[in-house]
This record gives sequence, C-alpha cells and structure tokens, in this order.
Amino acid sequence: MENIIESAKSLEQLNETITKENFVLVYFSHEKCNVCKVLKPKVSEMLNKIFPKVKMVYADTVQNPEIAGQNSIFAVPTIVTYVEGKEYFRRSRNIGIRELEDLIERPYSIINE
Repeated sequence: MENIIESAKSLEQLNETITKENFVLVYFSHEKCNVCKVLKPKVSEMLNKIFPKVKMVYADTVQNPEIAGQNSIFAVPTIVTYVEGKEYFRRSRNIGIRELEDLIERPYSIINE
C-alpha cells in the first residue's frame, strides 16, 4: 500500500496526527525550494518501499508560518520524525536518503516487531 503524503493545514491538525500515529515523518518545505522538490519524492519513495507504516506529513513553511514557528524550523528542507508522539530526530538542509534510512531503521523495527 502506498504511503499518501498528508498536508498539514494547521498546527492543530499536525499535532493530532503526531499524537495519533506511531511513527510520523514531517517534511517541512515550501514551493520555492528547489532542493526540497527533488528530495521530497525520494523520501516518499523510500518510505513506501522500506517503511510503509511511517506516516509522512508535508508542512509548507510559507503557507503555515505558525507550524514552522512552533516547531522551530528555520531552514528548509527540514525533516522531523516523531515516534509515539515524541520527537526522535531532526535534520535540515543537506539530507541524504541513506542517512535518513539508517536513522529510521532502528525505531521502526522496534515499534513494528
């Protein structure tokens, strides 16, 4: 089953998703970020193939500055993961797919044993 990327429309919606889901990856970006446009489909593809139970949420930092502010996002792209409602890691700017895969692998395998 393909992991559908949900768009965060409000801070409340994002917080509800983080609370409700076991593993959430939030992709903070905006439309004018060219690196973000290239990285986003690669992250989504990796999640679909290797970590299908991770919920991916896209948060546009220009359209939703409150979401960016409340999450201390100062650069894009920024990826923040939440495991059982708690922030597990965050990475900004130069993010490698292999590095991201390595960071997700351990908590994902523990949650999905």
